[in-house]
Amino acid sequence: MTRPGDPGHAAAAREEATSHVPAQVTGPMADAALPRHPVTLHRRLLVIVAALLVAVSAVIGVATVAIFHGSSVERLDASLRATTTRADQVDVPALPPDPSVRAEEFLRVPGQPVGTLAAFVSDTTVFARYISAGGEVPELDVAATRALTEVPLDGRPHTITVGSLGEYRALALSLEAAPEFRAVLALPMADLNAQTTQLAWTVALVALAGLAVALAIGSAVVRRALSPLADVTSTAQRVSDLPLDRGDVALAERVPVGDERTEVGRLGTAFNRMLGHVASALSAREQSEQKVRRFVADASHELRTPLASIRGYAELTRLHGGELPPDVVHAIGRIEAESLRMTELVEDLLLLARLDEGRELAARPVDLRQLVVDSVGDAQAAGPDHDWRVAVPDEPVTVMGDASRLHQVLANLLANARAHTPEGTEVVVRLQRVTDAAPDRVRLTVTDDGPGIDAGVRANLFERFVRGDASRSRRAGSTGLGLAIVRAVVEAHGGTVAVESEPGRTEFTVDLPA
Repeated sequence: MTRPGDPGHAAAAREEATSHVPAQVTGPMADAALPRHPVTLHRRLLVIVAALLVAVSAVIGVATVAIFHGSSVERLDASLRATTTRADQVDVPALPPDPSVRAEEFLRVPGQPVGTLAAFVSDTTVFARYISAGGEVPELDVAATRALTEVPLDGRPHTITVGSLGEYRALALSLEAAPEFRAVLALPMADLNAQTTQLAWTVALVALAGLAVALAIGSAVVRRALSPLADVTSTAQRVSDLPLDRGDVALAERVPVGDERTEVGRLGTAFNRMLGHVASALSAREQSEQKVRRFVADASHELRTPLASIRGYAELTRLHGGELPPDVVHAIGRIEAESLRMTELVEDLLLLARLDEGRELAARPVDLRQLVVDSVGDAQAAGPDHDWRVAVPDEPVTVMGDASRLHQVLANLLANARAHTPEGTEVVVRLQRVTDAAPDRVRLTVTDDGPGIDAGVRANLFERFVRGDASRSRRAGSTGLGLAIVRAVVEAHGGTVAVESEPGRTEFTVDLPA
């Protein structure tokens, strides 16, 4: 079921255009769907730069630490081989009864560093000692001794963990004087590991500091590079705030263009060219609309005289003293009715043309309370089969405006409710002052409990020549200009008009400055 701007059918092309407009989500749900921190181009570029710097720093840091650790281990292995060479130079003709004495002699060779371990290992016996920080050569505990026994005799250094002493590089070698024993010498890796850890922390801290400096500089560079895009955005926002839908549009906004050889420069040039085309199109549109308005106004003005003449001659013929045939009487009656309808259409077109031209209406105090009472009385006389109700304040409600045009607004709204609702429909007209927002305003509502307005017609309800479903109209011949005149007159008074509709309730709301 539909409610028209006036009776009739809605234009098919206009309905098809509105049916394909996607709905936009607004309100809290739309705010919840948006990210709290939108990923701007500036932020995206900084994230990419930071990710690249982190990746490069990580690769360089890991490679540096790995190379340093490897080279340090190689130097330690060289020291270990030198230690075994010095130990082999000890001239002991035969192994003494206590092999631990032999281990002690190995460690007491001049030049052996603190922390060096020495062990003599056989299938059944292990003798192990180490050089303490005080220069003494005490024996190792069982756990440390067991780690030394596991070093293979392959001529290559191996990393082992010697109990509480930590990691060591150990090398096993055979003894010519005692083939049943093998000697194991080991050097501590504590200093090497400490140096590697210190280097890793140094690289990490330097990388973080470099990342912070690079992001600070990069942010400034990116912001400077994107400043032309900010100019394009601000210009586009200013253009979007301009009233481009009607009137003569002065589209003088332009974007400062830098080097056109850059991408941003080419964007600015293209944007300015687009604004120039839009300005030309809007100027051509305004000129065309001005011609149409002028034509409509001139044609409406010129048609008033011949239409009045047609009505006058038809009435004169009916007043003829002679007897006229019934078909002639019927034809003359139809001429009068159609000339009257055409006169109403011409008057409506002339009014809209004058309002489009921006002609000011009369500005006199108008008591809307009395206007509402009179208009509802006229509507009740025209539609006695409807239930008409009025709710107005006890004191006068005054606005500044044109009384005849405001009366026309009320008459059109009531006629719309009468024509597009069935018999017995309750129509309530309310008038009240609204003081909950500044400035104060006067609100007029026309509410009925009819079938409601079709959503496909509702979007263009206040456009010109929009008609609803003829099956709901009990009065044919509407021009489709009634609600268009309502909106034009209300906006000329500085007010707004809106409609809300659902099955069983339709309400037109007119707000005027108090």
